Amino acid sequence: MPKTVAQAFQLFLSTLHPTSGEHLKGISHRGSVTKCLENNWARTKLFETGSFGNGTGVRHFSDTDYFAICPEEAFYDNSATTLRYMKETLQRTFTQTVIEVRTSGVRISFGRHASEILEITPACYDRLVSTRDVKRRSYFIPDYEGGWMVSCPSAHNAYVEKQNKRLGGKLKPLIRLVKAWKFYNNVPITSFYLELRVTKYAEKRSAIVYDIDIRNIFKLLCEQELPRLQDPMGFSGYVWPCKTDPKWQSAYSKLTTGFSRAIHACQYRTSRPDVAIAYWQKFFNGDFPAY
Repeated sequence: MPKTVAQAFQLFLSTLHPTSGEHLKGISHRGSVTKCLENNWARTKLFETGSFGNGTGVRHFSDTDYFAICPEEAFYDNSATTLRYMKETLQRTFTQTVIEVRTSGVRISFGRHASEILEITPACYDRLVSTRDVKRRSYFIPDYEGGWMVSCPSAHNAYVEKQNKRLGGKLKPLIRLVKAWKFYNNVPITSFYLELRVTKYAEKRSAIVYDIDIRNIFKLLCEQELPRLQDPMGFSGYVWPCKTDPKWQSAYSKLTTGFSRAIHACQYRTSRPDVAIAYWQKFFNGDFPAY
């Protein structure tokens, strides 16, 4: 049993990292999805994005995300129409599988584990763009209103990786902890927003202390009322925390509750680690290690 808050966080993190087998379950479906799209729609290349692709996935909760790169002529002007067509194409092959259209992708539920839920985002090549280090490929993907927006996953991944290395490998675990709070409390904030928001916060830090930095991040988000975020890499415009106003209201309510618990936990972190750990258990909805 952990006797300090730091020990408790290290033990907790060891339970959050996805297993290699869990990830393999997701990528095992890549070939069949690619073959279906190529045979029934257009030439397709899948490459992994999202939490698994960036090393910030949470065990049993993070799904497997792919961009489906297709020629521009395979897409409709209206991205919602493109998503519906992709869904119908996949459904004709995977007849017994639950397939749904989401705001920017098609969700395929191949199994009961989250890693076996594939989120396929249709994408077409935009251009080579100059970032701070190299040229990277950008793509057009569906936005939330039937149009198309620019995305550059490799630039976002490099942004997170650079700060993670500078901070001794502690940024990605911090992101994973914040995502764990989201999943364990069913908070409707997008993982992409949290990943960028935590990294933006970390730009000004010289070191990471998990409990203190979680409290500080929640303080910042509460004081700013869970604001939209300007894409730090300049590709996606504003990144919104939630997809609807009711989801924002639910997320903000849970955010303030989490902040209150984090404040109390940090107050007792050295004087009464048992009390601090009890508050972190509440913060993570009972899944944090016991004292």
